[in-house]
Amino acid sequence: MSKVLKYLPEVEGDEQVFVAQIIKQMNESQALQFANLYRARRREPMTVLLMNLFGFVAIAGVHRFYLGQIGMGLLYLITGGFCLVGTVIDCFRYESLSFNYNQAKAQECARIVMDTMPDTPDGTDDGGEAV
Repeated sequence: MSKVLKYLPEVEGDEQVFVAQIIKQMNESQALQFANLYRARRREPMTVLLMNLFGFVAIAGVHRFYLGQIGMGLLYLITGGFCLVGTVIDCFRYESLSFNYNQAKAQECARIVMDTMPDTPDGTDDGGEAV
């Protein structure tokens, strides 16, 4: 858990536990690379909530577009957020919506980091030279 607090102090709750499980098997350079990549791709729950609230006064479904859910965004846009019922429900679900998005992005970032920076026990890269 200390790696999460060191590299991603802004992450809280279930997301913190999930990210801790991902980076516990990474070395320091991999964890730093993961943190930088993940920070650029994750979505803040408060931003999702604010975009959802924007749907009450202007364009419903903006938060769904922000989370990469294009189909649901279009559906919300056409139906006015299911006559605002879906928008109201999403006011209570904003944390789980952002957590699901961030969970997928964390797994994607971990895969990228592990593929580009393989962990070697002796501190050398694949060519045998010291890193």
